[in-house]
Amino acid sequence: MTTRVLTAAMLLASAAPVVAQQQQARAISASDKRQGAAANPQLVAQFGGAYTGPQAGYVERVGKRVAVQSGLSNATGDFTVTTLNSPVENAFAIPGGYVYVTRQLLALMNSEAELASVLGHEVGHVAARHSQWRQTRSTIGSILAAGAGLLTGSSLATQLVGSGAQLYTLKYGRDQEYQADALGVRYITAAGYDPYAAANMLGALGASTALAARAAGSDANAVPTWASTHPNSADRVRRAEQLAAATGRPEASPPQDTAFLKMLDGLRYDDDPAQGVVEGQSFRHPALRVRFAAPAGYRIANGDDAVTVVGSGGQAQFQTASGSDPATALAARFRALGVTADGETQAGSANGLSYAYRTVRAAANGRAVDATVVAYRFPAAIYTFTLVTPAGSGIGPFQPLLASVAPLSAADAAAIRGKVIRVVTVGSGDTVDTLAARMAYPDLRRERFLTLNGLDGSAPLRAGTLVKLVVAG
Repeated sequence: MTTRVLTAAMLLASAAPVVAQQQQARAISASDKRQGAAANPQLVAQFGGAYTGPQAGYVERVGKRVAVQSGLSNATGDFTVTTLNSPVENAFAIPGGYVYVTRQLLALMNSEAELASVLGHEVGHVAARHSQWRQTRSTIGSILAAGAGLLTGSSLATQLVGSGAQLYTLKYGRDQEYQADALGVRYITAAGYDPYAAANMLGALGASTALAARAAGSDANAVPTWASTHPNSADRVRRAEQLAAATGRPEASPPQDTAFLKMLDGLRYDDDPAQGVVEGQSFRHPALRVRFAAPAGYRIANGDDAVTVVGSGGQAQFQTASGSDPATALAARFRALGVTADGETQAGSANGLSYAYRTVRAAANGRAVDATVVAYRFPAAIYTFTLVTPAGSGIGPFQPLLASVAPLSAADAAAIRGKVIRVVTVGSGDTVDTLAARMAYPDLRRERFLTLNGLDGSAPLRAGTLVKLVVAG
């Protein structure tokens, strides 16, 4: 979560399917350039800003090399390729020559050809005209699909968790995915890359999605990922292999791409401390100097302008607030929600902080719900929680959350380091288990290590090769 309030739109794929192999890509038009240029700053901000590590230049070079194969433009200067500072595995492209990949997805890759395949696939969606500009609100505030189920997609839920937190996203159907796969393989082959890398990357994404689901203990739908907007399946992997074979290039076992792996060394992984970090049930933000914990059984999702906590008893959203006192913040938040703020303002305290809150009854899709705004007075700012609970519940399910809110000391803030990728050479005595033990996680270390490196746990490691580790940064 950053300290700025953002607005953006949602891109939905709604164009009718086309036969990609026979579709002549339309050159980037002046209209596309204008719309892309207008959308780009908001989109980049919504995904944590542009990542400025040394890997960004590498991604830009590969992205432009692939994009010019699309027929959208023969000039690399017509494309803007951005690495996003996001802990979500995602990639996309929008009309106007804008191509994006998150640093989290970059970390999953093990070769330049795999990077090229992802970027080529996304450009393929644009070249095949799958993307149609349309502006709408996100009913889940860009971070939590699961929360919408509580309020059955109501308009009130849209106001409560969607205000000031909209998202650009691309959601594609199966036929469109197949078309973009075919175009992506064509592009990377023309650019001189191994066409079989596309199938390898799809397999890696499938493994990562399965691991995320296991780690979350559910369907891993807490954050929007590449898999949630790009339907994936074993069938797509097989089709990608067939597309690669159709190029006439024989399948081989290329040598390890050591240059690519070395380039990844030092890449930020998972949450950027500057945006706050989620660790299990706790959230800490060193810049805002705040910490809190979700109740048992609830999940935390860190978005760009809000942090959402969701469980069976309701949904809470943490945000920074304008104004110099809790009463002003309460009134402003209810106005933003479009909810009449009748009712008594109550007071409370937690860990030396005073707070004020008010609960109002509202209708959501014919159902009665309680909407509560809680405003905390911190030494230098006002922070709010917006709670949505079943009618009659009030703050009940979230009392442990509200009681956990506390200032973060300077020492604790300075100790938040986050995680980075480290690329190490396998030694003669190293095994999967000895290397996995160095992963900066309390659980699933072996599984995370294997997935990150695209390894089969039954195969021995070879001394002298490179592997990626996630360590404290």
